[in-house]
Amino acid sequence: MATPATPATLRTARPLEGLSLETSGPPGPADGLVAEHLRLLGVGGHAPPGGRFALSEGRETGPGAVTAHLTWGEGVVDEATTQAATGIMAVHGRRDGGPRGLAVDYAATAAGVLTVQGLLAGLLARARGGRAPSVEVSAERAGLLAVSQYLAAAGAEEGEAAELAPGGPPFTAADGTVFELETLDPGVWAAFWRALGAPEDAIRKGWRPFQFRYATACAPFPPVLHEIVRTSSWERVREAAGLSHADVCPLTSLAQRAAEYDGAAPWQLTPHEAAYSGTTAPVDAPLAGLTVLEAGRRIQAPLAAHLLGLLGAEVIRIEPPGGDPLRGMPPACSGISARWLALNRGKKAAEVDIKSAADRERLRDMAAQADVFLHNWAPGKAAQLGLDHEHLGAANPALVYAYTSGWADRLPGAPMGTDFMVQARTGVGEAARPADEPPAPSLMTLLDVLGGLLGTEAVLAGLLLRERTGQGVRVDSSLLGAADVLTAPARARAAQGLDPRRPAGFRRPLRTADGWIALPDHAAIPHDMSELPTAQALEELRGRGLTAVPVVTDLADLLSSGSISRDAHGAPAVPDPWSFA
Repeated sequence: MATPATPATLRTARPLEGLSLETSGPPGPADGLVAEHLRLLGVGGHAPPGGRFALSEGRETGPGAVTAHLTWGEGVVDEATTQAATGIMAVHGRRDGGPRGLAVDYAATAAGVLTVQGLLAGLLARARGGRAPSVEVSAERAGLLAVSQYLAAAGAEEGEAAELAPGGPPFTAADGTVFELETLDPGVWAAFWRALGAPEDAIRKGWRPFQFRYATACAPFPPVLHEIVRTSSWERVREAAGLSHADVCPLTSLAQRAAEYDGAAPWQLTPHEAAYSGTTAPVDAPLAGLTVLEAGRRIQAPLAAHLLGLLGAEVIRIEPPGGDPLRGMPPACSGISARWLALNRGKKAAEVDIKSAADRERLRDMAAQADVFLHNWAPGKAAQLGLDHEHLGAANPALVYAYTSGWADRLPGAPMGTDFMVQARTGVGEAARPADEPPAPSLMTLLDVLGGLLGTEAVLAGLLLRERTGQGVRVDSSLLGAADVLTAPARARAAQGLDPRRPAGFRRPLRTADGWIALPDHAAIPHDMSELPTAQALEELRGRGLTAVPVVTDLADLLSSGSISRDAHGAPAVPDPWSFA
């Protein structure tokens, strides 16, 4: 390792420069996204749409190429049927009391990012002395990964800590302003509602469902809270937020987001001077032998590190004294939170008191021996603690320092950088729902999950750039970048002056006598089937040559599928999103 020195930042670089891309086969569910991300990472030229990708050096692909194949799953054929079969419709629809399809192509977007991850991991394995693998990713597995926390809770030994029932934000003020409210502090929650004159009983009963909405995808708090807001002007709401230190954010339209969009990539790679010798021994997994330190909370950074662990890295979680309090978040399996296990199983843990100077020095020593340091602390906290990339890079100039943030410092005056606030500020509430539903952010953690996926993609790109150049790298990704990736098609329509929203009824499942069914996006809707049992409705549709699937409404029904396993604690575990061969 090089003599420790403060790293000098170089220009932003791209790890795939000099590589060529070939595509083949029928178009896949997210081949445009895959090609765009590969272009942003440095691949030159233009390849026609195709569901198979091959990256190699030079103009001709050969035995040394890394290949990837993006598919749907068995029995599903497109976004709508994937959302139905994997539980995405069930989770997104909890706020509304029944399954609802996301009007954005969420499973395909996640699958596209996972495909880029697979290609980067394959290139990294080859650079580290391994063979060039082929990678397969299915949109169905991507959908299961997206709901993995909810699925884990459904298979826990105990019930949910908060009620699963319709209800939740956003709120509507007296003048029609629709907005999201955010606070992580029960005292701030209470002060906000007291400033609006809400009854104490409603304030008390509302906190728990509001607090747990990230876990349950619904928030059935007392209706009087909505009523209080509907009689309050937007100015009064803002005053209450200012007095209580709560955050409020009006919903931004896609046209507004398109007008301010800066065209930035969903991540940034900034290399610095370093002397990294690399590893040349063959590896059993793309990241085998690498160490990731993760100081993550909630979903975004822990998910990114979880995926790095699945790719072979040793992941060490940096937890406060006494351990991560979310380990005890109900429901539990063998005494450990099922949701926590969905993101953190298999990781090691080190308790570090970052408020202590001695422990911060110990963390710097740990970073000096690591390959990646990953965190999603509040903006400015790392610098305040002396744990920013300049500080850790001084001890380890070859470190890949990864920050998964809310806003990436791209929107001045932005509210708190949490999932639902970023959804509100970027037009996701409009993009996620068809024209006959009022714009509203999904209470499914869309951006936390997609932001975690993009964080993994950024780290893999940084590791590959380090292997190719010998330079340490800072990588930045964000929930804002995730929102821009997810809404890109709708935002492009808005920028052209077109209606960015999907038509009324788009991707809405059909009621049967005992459940729901979903058809592909562009299939003609048949006659009313609400009086037919689901099995008979499916048989009739298939007899007409129409593909249809039953909609999963209870995630517990997925637990008996062959793809879901149980970990050592008995918690449900979804399959790895990639298959390497």
